[in-house]
Amino acid sequence: MARPTSNSSPARASTSRDAAVASTSRSAARASPASRNTLAGRRSIVRKSTFKKLRPLTQSTPSPKKQTRRTSSEGGRYRYRPGTIALREIRQYQKTTHLLIRKLPFARVVREIAEDFVTESTGLRWQSAAIMALQEATEAYLVHLFEDANLCAIHAKRVTIMQKDLQLARRIRGVWGGLG
Repeated sequence: MARPTSNSSPARASTSRDAAVASTSRSAARASPASRNTLAGRRSIVRKSTFKKLRPLTQSTPSPKKQTRRTSSEGGRYRYRPGTIALREIRQYQKTTHLLIRKLPFARVVREIAEDFVTESTGLRWQSAAIMALQEATEAYLVHLFEDANLCAIHAKRVTIMQKDLQLARRIRGVWGGLG
């Protein structure tokens, strides 16, 4: 029988290659992975390796997970992730020592409450230092109360302060709710 020469048809060569691949895949299918045992008595699993296509190095669109900054020409403003601005405000307020409640509205509330306790129609006159002392004490009390309420919320495995946290903090503090 004559051997095929290099001028033989490509169809004949590809069929012999396909037959060799098919015979190896049939023999691999016959030997099931569950039937093989290793020396330790455990079954080994033969995994078929799969070829993954490589992605092109340059992508035409940005990935959806990556956040890109929008410019003013694209429309809309840049949005920070939730909580970023809150943490920035916390750091800012912890650094400052100025009062957080406005002075004039606080003074009006103090005068209005004081009128309920005075029986005379003349009213009371307030020194600015007295109102400032009341405002300092009020803000210190509120900050300490919110710190305690935050601890109550954390104890309940929450991060949001609720009304029940403030009520519990006031109840634990006692009648006068000292700063101690």
